[in-house]
Amino acid sequence: SKRNYTSTQFTSFLLTGVPGLEDFQIWISIPFSFMYLLAVIGNGLVIAVVARDRSLHEPMYLFLTMLALNDVLLCTVTVPKMLLIFWQGPSLSTFAACLTQMFFVHALFLSESAILLAMAFDRYVAICAPLHYATLLTGSLIGKVGLALVARSVVVVIPGVLLILRLHFCRSNVIHHTYCENMGIAKLACNSFTLNSIYGLTAALLTTGLDCILISLSYWLILRTVFQLPSREARKKAFGTCGAHICVILIFYTLAFFSFFTHRFGHHVPRHALILLANLYLLVPPTMNPIVYGVKTKEIRIRV
Repeated sequence: SKRNYTSTQFTSFLLTGVPGLEDFQIWISIPFSFMYLLAVIGNGLVIAVVARDRSLHEPMYLFLTMLALNDVLLCTVTVPKMLLIFWQGPSLSTFAACLTQMFFVHALFLSESAILLAMAFDRYVAICAPLHYATLLTGSLIGKVGLALVARSVVVVIPGVLLILRLHFCRSNVIHHTYCENMGIAKLACNSFTLNSIYGLTAALLTTGLDCILISLSYWLILRTVFQLPSREARKKAFGTCGAHICVILIFYTLAFFSFFTHRFGHHVPRHALILLANLYLLVPPTMNPIVYGVKTKEIRIRV
């Protein structure tokens, strides 16, 4: 007999924070708020510096500005609400608000990955084909790249949201997490969420996974070219630029993939570790990016 789902269909979700660490949440909130402030100020400075200085309106700095803007948005979608939970305890979120947050978390995460790929391509052309740099990376191309990565995020994430809408929530409305994300919501459903899980996994591998492979390829080609440079000074300069990028990319993808796979397959990993990791992969890159890029990029460092 088909159960009547409509009688107890939940209209809101209760976000409880980090399971098992409720007593420590006030302490966890200290480094988290500090990182959030650092991320907003650091990325804000990068945006302000590039926007003010016309001589910095070059591909590398424009991509850097895109990354900084994306980082501010990514943090702001999750951290304020998270801090509210840490300070005031479990927080109710309407179904619509939860889905909106889920949409922006995943969409901004995908666009972050796409911007890192665009930056890797920019460095690849600058180092491996410097003569074609000005003709290839024009202002109009950068505009198109910006639009394409926003479009990709929207197109990939919307089916995920629509797949959530077909689920019935009659068992529980408690999400043991600090923000709403795809599998966190799907796992509460009374009907099967296999499709949600398959779509999430496939979408992630075909977007972020593919980005990661293409980034690795471009840096492999860059390093091959760098090793062939005649002067030690030139080698050092190229390494300096790429070193910073590789640091950020490693931090971003390592945290993301680790979080992603432990969530699905790490059944022995403690719940609080999973949730802390899921917060860190959205908070560490935005905090680190302006430091790594700002400090490593002489033009930005001087102007700041």
